Parts: sequence; structure tokens; C-alpha cells
Amino acid sequence: MDTLRVTVSNVRVLHPEIREFTLVPAEGLALPAFEAGAHVRVRVKDQDEWREYSLIDTDDGAPKAPVSYRIAVRRDPAGRGGSAFMHELRPGATLDIQPPRNDFAIHAHDGAAVLIAGGIGVTPLVSMATRLHAQRRPVRMHYAVRSRDLAAFADELRQMLGEHLQLHVDAEAGAPLSAVTVLAQGGPHDHLYVCGPQPMLDAVLAEAAQRGWPRERIHFELFSAPAAPSGDHAFELVLAQSGRTFTVPADKSVLDVLIANGLDPMFDCQRGECGVCAVAVLEGEIDHRDYVLTARERAEGNVMQACVSRAKGARLVLDL
Repeated sequence: MDTLRVTVSNVRVLHPEIREFTLVPAEGLALPAFEAGAHVRVRVKDQDEWREYSLIDTDDGAPKAPVSYRIAVRRDPAGRGGSAFMHELRPGATLDIQPPRNDFAIHAHDGAAVLIAGGIGVTPLVSMATRLHAQRRPVRMHYAVRSRDLAAFADELRQMLGEHLQLHVDAEAGAPLSAVTVLAQGGPHDHLYVCGPQPMLDAVLAEAAQRGWPRERIHFELFSAPAAPSGDHAFELVLAQSGRTFTVPADKSVLDVLIANGLDPMFDCQRGECGVCAVAVLEGEIDHRDYVLTARERAEGNVMQACVSRAKGARLVLDL
């Protein structure tokens, strides 16, 4: 995919752990247009590593050729180094990015758009709220943060949405945002748009399933890869077509191992959401951890998402 060279024109500290970056084209050319929910991929650590950051629009959210892009990054001490790299950037630094892509778009539907944000997962929903407000479409937003000082963009959202913004502060409420409470307010034609950490997403999906919400009314995006359970174990990975055998360590994914050994598998999100990295499984029991496959597809046990899913047992054989 083509890359764009951009310059960091401004760095705004929203919180000691959250910084907003304004990016302008280094060559002075127009930047590609984007719609609410879109993200760009940014090359980090001066290597061929990429991270995805949602684009922020507090203007009107309409597709246009912007003069700059805005992204916000929260430092993750337990991450792989991408956020730490971004937090070291200063105005004048240059970056390579890939053009905007939108896997989390606003849909046309009756009823309200119910936006549910967790932490820095608010960034795509800021643009969505802006666009929906400009279109005079009904929108309600639930924004959950651990402490009030972490509520980036809360003032802008409050000015825009007024009483239709509900800010949930875990430290003040004594508990995380309740999916039961949020979905109890939902109407029969409402659509959910969820972005945040895996536990929040899992809770919302489980409650929506309990209430019989059709999956086509639920749209979501994780802002980071799912956390690996502490009980993960290493297993043997066999590629049936080539006869090659590898070990997948407890702290690496199947996708990681394939890439490290010179293969060129297709992948994109690395969060189990997009389905691009699906591989056929010939033998072995799969520990499914994706958000793509249906219950029937999981039960059939012949395909897995290589970026997140693993083996339940000691061995998997792939049709590669």
C-alpha cells in the first residue's frame, strides 16, 4: 500500500499519558479525505512496524480533503513500544503513514446511534458524534474512564451532545460501566457503536446477545490487541503443504510465528476483528478468540484467525 510522509505540526498534552498529534503533509500535497470512524496506520520505532490510530474530527465529520490529520495516543507501559515511540515525538518530526481506511463506519439506520467508548477508544467515536450531530441524527453516548482526568475530549463532547452524553468514572462510581444499564436504555431500532478495551466489548456483546440484539445492529472496534490469558501454553504448528514444523510460544501468536519464519500471510487488524488472516485448520482443536466467526463456524473447527486464536491442545495442522 502507498505511504504518505507527514510532519508533526503540533503536540497537545491532554493528560500526562495522553497526547494529541496534528499531522500535515510533508510535501505540501492534499491529504486523502476520510469519514468518521476511519484510522491511519503509522510506522513506528523507525522499523517496519505499524500501529493504527483513529482520526479525530470535531468540525462536522463530513468527508473532505483535510489540511491536517489529528490522532491521540495513550502511552501503554505494557505495550510493544509503539505508544512510547509516539510520546517521544516533537513538532517537526516526520512519519510515514498509510492512507485512511474505515472498518468502523456509521451505518444508515432508523433509531438512535448509541456510542459506547472506553478510555482512549473514544477517538473514533468523537468523529462519529460530530458527524451524527451535524446530520441531526439521534445519538446517545456513554463514555467510560477510570478517572475523570483521563476523559479526553469530554468538554467538546459535552458541548456538542449536552445531556445525551453520559460520562462514567469508575473511581467515582466504584465499578466499571454496566452493559446491563446501557442496553436497558436501548430502543428496538438502535445501533451500537463500541470502541474500547476487550473486557468492556465482551460485556457489551454478551449483554446484547442475552437481549437478542441482531449482530447487524452492533458495530465495534478494539483499540488494542486482546490481552493474552495467563494460562497460555506453547504448542506445535505444522504446515501440511510444506511439511514445516514450528513451535508457537505462549507469548506469540500463530501469525507472529509465520512471519518470523519467512512466510507472507495476509493480515490487517491483528485484533481478531477483520477476518483477513483466516487460515484453514486440518487437525487440532482451536481456541477461538476472534470476533469474526459465527458460532457454527467455530463449532466446525476448520478455520481460525491466526492473529489471536490458538491451539487448545499440543498441536495444530494448517493447510499451508
